[in-house]
Amino acid sequence: MKLIRGLHGIAPEHRGNVMTIGNFDGVHHGHLKLLDDLVAKGVELERPTLLMTFEPQPREFFRGREVPARLTRFREKMHLLRPTGIDRVLCIPFNEVTASMPASYMARDVLRDTLGAEYVMVGDDFRFGAGRVGDYAMLKAAGGRYGYGVSHMDTLMLDGERVSSTGIRSALAAGDLVMAEKLLGHKYFMMGHVVYGRQIGRTIGVPTANIRLQRYRSALTGVFCVSVHGLDRRYTGVANIGVRPTVDGREPLLEVHIFDFDEDIYGRLLTVTVHHRLRDERKFPSLEALKAQIEIDIEQAKEWFA
Repeated sequence: MKLIRGLHGIAPEHRGNVMTIGNFDGVHHGHLKLLDDLVAKGVELERPTLLMTFEPQPREFFRGREVPARLTRFREKMHLLRPTGIDRVLCIPFNEVTASMPASYMARDVLRDTLGAEYVMVGDDFRFGAGRVGDYAMLKAAGGRYGYGVSHMDTLMLDGERVSSTGIRSALAAGDLVMAEKLLGHKYFMMGHVVYGRQIGRTIGVPTANIRLQRYRSALTGVFCVSVHGLDRRYTGVANIGVRPTVDGREPLLEVHIFDFDEDIYGRLLTVTVHHRLRDERKFPSLEALKAQIEIDIEQAKEWFA
């Protein structure tokens, strides 16, 4: 799978795709069904497949910190897209210029002239262009004028439940990891590099690997049983996801205490998979009270994994 950054990165050999457009936040069951159909269409037309997405997501550009929680950062999204069989991912920076592009410009100058699209497949709630004025009907009409095919996929239903990023966010906010996994098609995880923290965990005898979430908001908050990949083997542990109110934290942080492990791993890229919710994050009156609760969390997590 080749990553192309920006429309300026499109070379002549990248033209002539069967493509789709969207945020693909979470890369959930519905997304995977659309991508399966896209890959099948690519085989049928004997053309490569391309997924066009944006960073930041358009709603993050417009709404900032008021935006709904993001399920996957770009690295996590790419990790989930690699097994799908998509040939190319085109990531376009979403900025003032992108936000002001009329839908007609997107349909003609971007899809036809720059990308040489041969077929475009989108979800049933697809909108595009400045002010989100472009919809599926407009895209379908543009395809007829400019010579590319257009189709859409209906929303996927799973046991009567609509599969959507919004539904997954709701499940995660409620701590319903079973429902979130059902809609996602995989366990919820986060990826990131271990950074230096304030060493508070180490001072109270519970060292943690700290990962900045780099999200306006985290889809999950609380204390969880987790597994950790990216070291010499798979480890288990207990993690706090939140702002650490006891120590006056501000930014969302993932803190993982890894069981039976005590090595310097600053800078290492870890994948932390969330398995079970233990409790809410809360503010404690002192570090001693926090340490006592963490010791309880560790015992409960070890019992859960056992």
